[in-house]
Amino acid sequence: MSPLVTIVIPVYKVEQFIERCLQSVVNQTYKNIECILVNDVTPDSSMEIAERFIQKNPEFNFIVFNQPTNQGLSMARNAGMYLAKGKYIYFLDSDDEITDYAIDHLVKLAEETNAEMVLGQSVCINEEENWKRNYFPIKTEKNILEGNKEIVKNFVKGQYPVMACDKLVRMDFLMKNKLYFVKDLFSQDVLWSFQSMLKFEKIAFLREDTYLYYFHGASIIHNRGEKHFGNWITIASCMDKAYREEKDVYNKKLILEYLVDFKAMTLEMNWKAQKNEQLWKRSYIAYNQMKSLSVTDYLSPDYSKKLKKQDLFYRLPLFIGYKFFRWRFDR
Repeated sequence: MSPLVTIVIPVYKVEQFIERCLQSVVNQTYKNIECILVNDVTPDSSMEIAERFIQKNPEFNFIVFNQPTNQGLSMARNAGMYLAKGKYIYFLDSDDEITDYAIDHLVKLAEETNAEMVLGQSVCINEEENWKRNYFPIKTEKNILEGNKEIVKNFVKGQYPVMACDKLVRMDFLMKNKLYFVKDLFSQDVLWSFQSMLKFEKIAFLREDTYLYYFHGASIIHNRGEKHFGNWITIASCMDKAYREEKDVYNKKLILEYLVDFKAMTLEMNWKAQKNEQLWKRSYIAYNQMKSLSVTDYLSPDYSKKLKKQDLFYRLPLFIGYKFFRWRFDR
């Protein structure tokens, strides 16, 4: 018998998109699906629209769970995980949709390879500007990554996307490793994917478009504010903790590489989003308390010149570091 798949859809302020999303789930060629809608106390008519849709599709296994209070995307996903009965779980954002063969082909690959996670390809769509692009590509040429070291290496080198959606994951793997999402964290996909890759032993890639990711004005990616900068500090702190606790020398080096790059990347994103000197300095000070490259690391061929420059530029004394950053950024 085909294994049960749980699709988790958090619902909050998506009245324009929810019916399209649910229709893509009903259209699946794979039939052994339970779809859990987690109502995160949405203030609009999203749930009314969803309920009407469910009534029109009584043959489909929809489950509605109402959060007692608004708790954010992370806790909505966690609620779906607690309720899930499937062998596999698949996270779908309520303003996106999936291709009709997505679950069918992902499950087939998962069963054939016995992978803990399988990933499809995402198509990013901007309806307002009328374009389609692949912003989250699978870059590795390998169809299967086996062994934790290989997976950590590919993750750190950016060979597969960090978004939590469009990933079919074995529930027993998530439960065993307690891989839940962190409450009140806006950029939770990065941390969840980082913590997951430290545990994976086998993942596989489906070279087919399975997920349609819609860019619009309400997308989180377009709405970064002060909370997001605080979240990045939290994420970096977790990475710093993972580095200090890691016993494997090879993985330890790669975690440090990822941390250094993450600090540099988010400091630049911080400035581009707000151009707020105090917010930028707060992040800079916090990052300087975390692990950086040592003198030995600077002399080692294990780290690239680019990474060494990133590390050096963002560990200068604050009054120099800020002026140097502005000079480099404004050139």
